[in-house]
Amino acid sequence: MGQKVNPKLLRLGSLYTWDSRWFDEKRYKDLLLEDVMLRKALSEKLQRAGVARTEIERSINSLKVIVYVMRPGIVIGRAGAGLEELKKYLLSILSPQKGNGKHAPKLDIRIEHVKEPNLDAHLVAKNIADQLARRLPHKRILAGTADKVMSSGAKGVRIVLSGRIAGSEIGRREKIQTGTVPLSTIREKIQFASVPSLTKKGYIGVKVWINQP
Repeated sequence: MGQKVNPKLLRLGSLYTWDSRWFDEKRYKDLLLEDVMLRKALSEKLQRAGVARTEIERSINSLKVIVYVMRPGIVIGRAGAGLEELKKYLLSILSPQKGNGKHAPKLDIRIEHVKEPNLDAHLVAKNIADQLARRLPHKRILAGTADKVMSSGAKGVRIVLSGRIAGSEIGRREKIQTGTVPLSTIREKIQFASVPSLTKKGYIGVKVWINQP
């Protein structure tokens, strides 16, 4: 029986690097939880900006957060006011709990622009999930999304929906693939994302693989 593996995990160290770059043997659990909280907070706070991914780098007394977004102007704001507000918001999350004696690290936030959102697997999957939640026809969504991704220069795209598609009583699976998506070829830069879509009839899972140009 074939075994499934995340395409990014398979390519770590060769084509991709880790989204969290730090190590602390004593506080590993606490810092890992902090990373999860930061990513969740950024995803909710910057929902209108379209967050693709968040990278976190730590040193002894500093924390660097790199956020890749589709609309950086929404985050930065006029004269950088939005960025300062975001920094205060994240510092409030990082603020030490009463009595633990630890100080919040020096925070540096960098906003990076995702110039081609149709080639970012997470943004594509999120867009599909949003359209499904609005009850748009799933076949039209699949065909239209695949065309947009390929016209943006991708070598190939695979999209899989699973769950109560179109409100069916029994869960099923719908798939579309255009071009080539060789998951086991390490030299091919495959982006993968999985996003749930909550519809009135239940959840639909959305998975997207994009073979980058």
